[in-house]
Amino acid sequence: MGIDPGYALIGYGIISYNSGHFKTLTFGAITTSPKLSFCERLEVIYKDMTQLITEFRPDAISIEKLFFNTNTTTAIDVAQARGVILLAAKINNVPIFEYTPLQVKSAVTGFGRAEKHQVMEMTRSLLGLAKVPKPDDTADALALAICHANTGTSAYSKLMKGEP
Repeated sequence: MGIDPGYALIGYGIISYNSGHFKTLTFGAITTSPKLSFCERLEVIYKDMTQLITEFRPDAISIEKLFFNTNTTTAIDVAQARGVILLAAKINNVPIFEYTPLQVKSAVTGFGRAEKHQVMEMTRSLLGLAKVPKPDDTADALALAICHANTGTSAYSKLMKGEP
């Protein structure tokens, strides 16, 4: 399960990966109303994430590491929403894996400096979708899921974690 964190719109994508083949199970976005208080928005995110985790029972959750250049207020709000997402995963015993945008681009396109549209198109192609998923947050979440399937489940990654 890939998650593109936010507080107004949280993209999610759930895929299966077996013997080098991807299958899309579902994707979409959790949305919160700006009419709600921020705490109420966090509650919506938590409840909806918990429902998705309960329904699909993902083996892992991959989420983007946060980095912000300018708007610290937005960064703090997204970080709080991200914390709620991580809490939902932890309470439900789903392992969490964090990836940088560079890692996602590399895993999906083979080039860490790929443009956003290239990542989105490659995500569409790898998953055999007719068109790039919308909103963009959803496509980003699917790219995170692909990234984990391509890197987090690799023999090298397991070796580095001391797994058999």
